Amino acid sequence: MHWRPRVGFVGDVIPFSHDGRVWLFYLLDERPDDPTAGPSGMPWALVSTTDFVHYVDHGVVLPAGDRDAVDFDCYTGSVVADGSRLHLFYTGHNPRRGSADGSYQVVCHAVSDGDPTQWTKLPADTFGAPNGFVPQDWRDPFVYRTAPGQPWQMILAARYADVPDRRAGVVARLTSPDLERWELAAPLWEPHRYITQECPDLFQWGDWWYLVYSEFSDAFQTRYRVSRTPDGPWLAPARDSVDGRAFYAAKTVEFEGRRFFVGWIPTRQGDTWQWAGDLAVLEAHQESDGTLAFGLPSEVVAAYDEPEDVKLSPLDGASPDPGQGATDRYASWIGDVVPPHCLITLTVDVAPGTHSFGLLLHATEDGEQAAVLRLEPHRNRLVLDQWPRGRTGPAQWQIHGDVPHAVDLERPCPLPPGRHTLQVLLDGPTAQAVVDHRIALSFRTEPSGRVGLFVTDGAVEVVDLQVARTGS
Repeated sequence: MHWRPRVGFVGDVIPFSHDGRVWLFYLLDERPDDPTAGPSGMPWALVSTTDFVHYVDHGVVLPAGDRDAVDFDCYTGSVVADGSRLHLFYTGHNPRRGSADGSYQVVCHAVSDGDPTQWTKLPADTFGAPNGFVPQDWRDPFVYRTAPGQPWQMILAARYADVPDRRAGVVARLTSPDLERWELAAPLWEPHRYITQECPDLFQWGDWWYLVYSEFSDAFQTRYRVSRTPDGPWLAPARDSVDGRAFYAAKTVEFEGRRFFVGWIPTRQGDTWQWAGDLAVLEAHQESDGTLAFGLPSEVVAAYDEPEDVKLSPLDGASPDPGQGATDRYASWIGDVVPPHCLITLTVDVAPGTHSFGLLLHATEDGEQAAVLRLEPHRNRLVLDQWPRGRTGPAQWQIHGDVPHAVDLERPCPLPPGRHTLQVLLDGPTAQAVVDHRIALSFRTEPSGRVGLFVTDGAVEVVDLQVARTGS
């Protein structure tokens, strides 16, 4: 379900709806194994789908430039249709071009006669940052119209010059009558908060406009703002993030009247997140106040059509009835080993005053070692924990007791008493969890072990706990 090319990894995704399909352009991170091969630039590759379950791989469609080209690296951008012609705008970068402060970034342009797999670059249309902006951050052009017949607009991840770094970020804006000539306009958003806002994306949904961006100042997250107009003011909803650390650079696409956020779940090397990984998709649902809820696409859920009930056995004197804990203890129950590719669904009724509950994933037989999806009603949050957190040993500090969970994988999550559903999509080491079809948390874990249930200082009534395999 989390697509990855046979060779390489998925970086920033540029989704485009066209001709009855979703075309997912992406930055191909090839990570060559041979360090003597020399540096190679980054191209755009393409995969397409109609259901986010089955994919067609179209390979590289926008090759990287040669060693001295301004687009040695072809970085993030956008694709739009103007009649029968398609326009692709992207960021050009070359580490050998620039100043002592870093290499420049420029906006580049390519066109197609309608085939998303065939593009012609237009080098004469290339342009860099105007005066007043840092030339090293002039990237991720997103092109749109607010209505048919209106001028084209382009927004970019940019930074003002001579401003403290963490307040320099601005969503710059340009306008054009023809997608060739661009003039600087008033910025779309000046938050005075970030180094910059990567991968900006703008769309209208009903009476609301949405500005989506990814930031790496306060946290590595994709966030969004809402407005009643396409020009702002851009207000923060109560839940302004799409996911946690492990769902980055998400951009959106409308397909058959639905809105999807497409990003990537990074690989890890030890405790370090890497750039690029596996493609990941969330479907957005709009709440009455404009806030967005996020869940797994219904086609993905439907692909897991062989559900089986999980039989749980109590551990350490817990009640034989799973979920019936106690007001003064931790209680847990363990089930069988789950397949590495499956959909786990837990539905519970949570008793008032319950401190925490959740699932043990890839657990040992005694439940002592596991990845822990912990829902905390008293804090209204969902977190990922891990035991052991660090290496075990004779000293107390070795258990990482001052790190209560993976702090970059914490999500705000309303959890009043009553019924709640937790879905967990396991796809080898790649995973996505969704609570109540509203709150998403992507993560990585070791793909082997048992599933379990736990409750701390409280009780839940287990309505069902099922594991479903994919029949496709």
